[in-house]
Amino acid sequence: MADRSSLVADLVGDLAAESAVLDTAVAHLEDTAWLTPTPAEGWTVAHQVAHLAWTDEQALLAATDPGAFTRTLAEVGARLGTLVDDAAGDGAAQDPAQLLDRWRAGRATLAEALVNLPDGTKLPWFGPPMSATSMATARLMETWAHGLDVTDALSLPPSVSVRLRHIAHIGVRTRDFAFRQHGLAAPAEPFRVELAAPDGGTWGWGPEDAAQRVTGPALDFCQRVTQRRHRNDLALTAAGADADRWLDLAQAFAGPPGPGRLPAGEPAAGTGA
Repeated sequence: MADRSSLVADLVGDLAAESAVLDTAVAHLEDTAWLTPTPAEGWTVAHQVAHLAWTDEQALLAATDPGAFTRTLAEVGARLGTLVDDAAGDGAAQDPAQLLDRWRAGRATLAEALVNLPDGTKLPWFGPPMSATSMATARLMETWAHGLDVTDALSLPPSVSVRLRHIAHIGVRTRDFAFRQHGLAAPAEPFRVELAAPDGGTWGWGPEDAAQRVTGPALDFCQRVTQRRHRNDLALTAAGADADRWLDLAQAFAGPPGPGRLPAGEPAAGTGA
């Protein structure tokens, strides 16, 4: 088994690769193209990149000054959604070149901080505290999700690679969290999740003989757990009432439940993650 340091380094490398995909999509845009609306209502391409830059900065604060982050979190309280929108709006008002430089610098500094965190460190966050590996995976998930909003807006194909496994893993691990976020008890039975991977293989989680099952393409599952597609638009199959309910509630990101997206690509209010 890989040691902790190599695992974090690998995850940070995958995060950098996913960030580079989005960077390539926006790096040469005209300034006016940064104003292109995305599927998240009220958010442009600039809002999406600004959100990633701001969230990377918050993750860096959690890694380098957890006390300051905890104090900020206590002050924010139930206003987190407003804070997120305001931060995205402020960032979107920046010159696009400055915003892009800010995002690049922030994610590079965060990557270095995560790799150098001592073993066993838990970072405070907007949800449960995270290890360095969990934070890197969460940042990859969010980068991919907001990157999907951008590529949708620009009529570009989604980012599809074996890095989706990280996102799918978070989606599976947050099953109980998603139920609790809706005031529901977590299912007692284990689930089996089997996904068709982009490389032609199969990714699986949970007992192979579990009665509650979710199957389908990995891309579709990742789009569902990041609430970037309505389940009606995806080739996902649920067996069992609890698994079926999960596909309605699935949420891989911290914070309150998102409003999700309407079927057939219609925009829904809110940002999702």
